[in-house]
Amino acid sequence: MTGWVATTTSSLVSRFEPEQELVLRLREGEAAAVGEAYDAHHAAVRAFALRLVGDSSVAEDLVHEVFVTLPKAARNFRGDASLRTFVMGIAVRHARHYVRHAVRQRAAFGRLQREPAEAVTSPEELARRKQLAQALTRALDKLSLEHRVAFVLCEVEERSSREVAAIVEAPEATVRTRLFHAKKKLRVELEREGFR
Repeated sequence: MTGWVATTTSSLVSRFEPEQELVLRLREGEAAAVGEAYDAHHAAVRAFALRLVGDSSVAEDLVHEVFVTLPKAARNFRGDASLRTFVMGIAVRHARHYVRHAVRQRAAFGRLQREPAEAVTSPEELARRKQLAQALTRALDKLSLEHRVAFVLCEVEERSSREVAAIVEAPEATVRTRLFHAKKKLRVELEREGFR
């Protein structure tokens, strides 16, 4: 019986040693370690992301985000679970952010498209407003995530820069700067599409 316990313990230790070594290399930001982690776990992350968001290009973006942030996140890896479980946790956090953002964005654009019936005087005006909402959606897609988040939270959801700073964990001045640049870029994109 003692031999079986020793053998089992020995095989468990040898199984986890390479994973612990990989985590140490990830913490140091070693590119080869990120590649090894990607090779071992990207299929599981991609399958999860695809099931969650239903769009293969968005799923690929989420997979990319997970592995780009893995070296920094690995500093918080305590070894309570396997590296795959830890990586999937990162994927969940990124996916949660994406889903929340997509829901808010759809709701905001729905609000932009809805106007009281009495405010629309003609079918042409209604069509123009719909075109503007679609152009705004395309323009927002061209913003960086930080600029998009600042614009949606401050302008669409009408949150204060202080509240947004707490949400995104950035200084209030940074939020205001991001909002300024977001508005500037949106204005340029909308003007390109003929909206002034």
